[in-house]
Amino acid sequence: MPERWDPAGFKGRIDALLADFVAEEAGRLLAVDEALRPVADQLRASVGHGKRLRAAFCYWGWRAAGQPDSDTMVRAAASMELVHAAAIVHDDLIDDSPLRHHLPTAHMALRSAVTGRPRANAAARSLAMLVGDHLMALAGQLFATSGLPAAYLARARPMWGELARELIAGECLEILKSGTRPDTGVSLKVVRFKTAKYTVEHPLLIGGLLAGAARELRAGLSAYGLPLGEAFQLRDDLLGLFGETERTGKAALDDIRGHRPTALLAQAWESAGPGQRGQLALLLGRHDLDEGHLRRARELIRALKAPEQVEDMIASRVGEAVGHLDGLDLPGAARQALTELARLATDRRH
Repeated sequence: MPERWDPAGFKGRIDALLADFVAEEAGRLLAVDEALRPVADQLRASVGHGKRLRAAFCYWGWRAAGQPDSDTMVRAAASMELVHAAAIVHDDLIDDSPLRHHLPTAHMALRSAVTGRPRANAAARSLAMLVGDHLMALAGQLFATSGLPAAYLARARPMWGELARELIAGECLEILKSGTRPDTGVSLKVVRFKTAKYTVEHPLLIGGLLAGAARELRAGLSAYGLPLGEAFQLRDDLLGLFGETERTGKAALDDIRGHRPTALLAQAWESAGPGQRGQLALLLGRHDLDEGHLRRARELIRALKAPEQVEDMIASRVGEAVGHLDGLDLPGAARQALTELARLATDRRH
């Protein structure tokens, strides 16, 4: 890879690697029984999309410690995308989301495999859960068979346990706090553990640990990664309600219908007077929401200036993250890439 980072070129490397890896695994499933074809197809579909930011952060954690480009490191970094694919399948299942990337989510797509069976919807959800579980297992397999020396892998292995624990803790917190009184502090804690850490901080640290990064560098990568990860999810919260479905590929009413603890809804609630809270309360958690409800929710939340407040939260976190790079002794390519990644992660429309 040239010294100046090429995001499209890197994404292409990850896409090709994952497609080949998962195609091989799908073939192994079909060798067990042809009846597993819908599961094998969904396994492939689950890794067919994405910005590949998590792989990029892992790769540049490695490069930040002075290590060169390496195909084996790219393979290890790609395992972060399988973690993400697993998390997406499980998250869509928990939230009962119908769409992702303009396509049916795993539990929706797998309904066709069990049409006409007893409790078909429950069976499809069970299949999706197992696809998500298998993707997480494959992430560990890809990492372990990356080709990096065993001593390198051993340095990073404990961080995998931390990643899994905190990702699950964040998902559980979101479930426990959904439907409760909106609170910005609670929402930001969910953001931090459900998304921010496994999206930016943990991949960076895994890359750094693989490279043998010193403690000071790892601390600097954490100081960059955590606020940037929070900004990434805050952008997702805004796009979830105000983004164009044609670009986001997701249903715009999901967060309101699920009464989820997003920072956007919490900021709106905390800014609202009694009458406006009453209007919000009539929308949150309803299952019969339509386009008219969406327009009403957007108008109300805009009137409360919640989007501007969340934009300020994003900007302050991005500034904090990039500011931490100034204090780190980084190779020029790593500094440029991490600065560019901060923009790509947060200045986006999908």
